[in-house]
Amino acid sequence: MVNELDERTRKGVKGLVIKNTGNTYFVRDYNNNEYICKAKGNLRLKGIRSTSPIVVGDIVFMDVNADGTAFISDIEDRRNYIVRKASNLSKHSHILAANIDLALFCFTVRYPETTTVFTDRFLVTAEAYSVPVHIIFNKIDLFNEEEKEYLDAIINLYNTIGYPCLKTSMETGEGVNELKDITTGKTVLLAGHSGVGKSTIINTLMKKQVQKVGEISDYHFKGKHTTTYSEMIELDNGGFIIDTPGIKGFGTIDMGVEEVSHYFPEIFKISKKCKFNNCLHVNEPDCAVLDAVQNHYISESRYNSYLNILVDINEGKYRL
Repeated sequence: MVNELDERTRKGVKGLVIKNTGNTYFVRDYNNNEYICKAKGNLRLKGIRSTSPIVVGDIVFMDVNADGTAFISDIEDRRNYIVRKASNLSKHSHILAANIDLALFCFTVRYPETTTVFTDRFLVTAEAYSVPVHIIFNKIDLFNEEEKEYLDAIINLYNTIGYPCLKTSMETGEGVNELKDITTGKTVLLAGHSGVGKSTIINTLMKKQVQKVGEISDYHFKGKHTTTYSEMIELDNGGFIIDTPGIKGFGTIDMGVEEVSHYFPEIFKISKKCKFNNCLHVNEPDCAVLDAVQNHYISESRYNSYLNILVDINEGKYRL
């Protein structure tokens, strides 16, 4: 996980953050030694005001004392990360994980329902920070015929855009072998609402219970939080899966209104035909994107997600 030659430098002991419980970090070096660390008081994340300066997946440098205590003194530059606006601190961000090979976004039609707006917000952020995404449509054994038809339509939409999609059921085993294949040798982030089955997916991949599985609220068919901190779990296939607490809302951050369309691949492609280079695709004349929406070359749900993000940026808030 960490290059042996770089393990000890003038910056200290080099390691990988495998768990973050809020203000305590579990770090593993290349010899699989684990350290329980605190962050040095003067450590700040460069360029971003974050609720936590250190996240799972970070490569860090530690000062290790003779008594075994350790303090993180520096963070290596990240090659990518997934970040969202902190729900209670509008000017702060919450980084879910860093240095990710692949994000698995878990979508459920019901039990609980995942909206396309929430899905698109995650996809936009992943595009902005160069994180590849596969969409996992889980719990397919629970759906009736009408829900299955809706599911197939959603899968067709995202496949057409270019996002790989996979139907899964941890009950029947459908899609499990494919999950093993796409996670082999990769550091994978598992994300989605509480209750979409993330913990069960991890337990299935591990062939044993390593994560607590929660229940679904009968009242709203929403999941209850069972994962309360982020953790990197080593898989038998040489990969690592990062489990994160369930996300209720996903607010985009550090994104100007003129940038948003760049992270909707199908909108960005067609926008090159707009009359004006600074077209926002809202009510401008000779807008190729508006024409494409009207003629069903761009889906109405994706365009509505685009507008939803524009509104939030202008109003300085986000919706669920």
